[in-house]
Amino acid sequence: MENQESQWINIADIMSALMMIFMFISIAFLYQILEEKEIYKVQLNKALHKEFDKDLIQWKAIITKDNIIRFNSPFTVGKADIPQSFEIILTDFFPRYIKLLSSKKFKKEIEEIRVEGHTSNGWGKENQKQSYLYNMNLSQSRASNVLSYCYNIQSNIIDNNIKWLQSNLRANGMSFSKLLYKDTESGKTIQDKNRSRRVEFKVVTIEHKK
Repeated sequence: MENQESQWINIADIMSALMMIFMFISIAFLYQILEEKEIYKVQLNKALHKEFDKDLIQWKAIITKDNIIRFNSPFTVGKADIPQSFEIILTDFFPRYIKLLSSKKFKKEIEEIRVEGHTSNGWGKENQKQSYLYNMNLSQSRASNVLSYCYNIQSNIIDNNIKWLQSNLRANGMSFSKLLYKDTESGKTIQDKNRSRRVEFKVVTIEHKK
């Protein structure tokens, strides 16, 4: 009887040890994945800066640490038609952007390329529901128009990646759900209307889709 109990105790000890080993292996594997994703993010950020830094001031654009390329206030207030000045920027920007993203170094990790339209919250404050829906329609129209324009740019780079773009390029209207803010001289934080009215190009990686 004592031998049987001893055997069961030994088996339980072995199982506990195996579970601990599997747990440590899983943690190590997860850590490796996270480390690789962080390396990918840093490498993409460096590549974006290398490609576009010289153009950002002229384009009134920035590259964030999350690899979002943000064009500040490219549209006329309340309008969804793409101004000619922004068309010129997109014609230069988008083929270079897709050439970089579709390279072997970055392409395999990309789940989506999102064109996001954002608005400020400065119209119809007396009716926030109506204001939100109005700005949702406006921001979606802007994002869709930008996607359509970029998709139809005459470029070998676009043509060579057309199926990939059809599978991965998306247009999202965000209304004023993600406003940007600024600090005033008095120390208050207020909405930055000009920066909130923006178009963003966002890379979404496979494991981090939200």
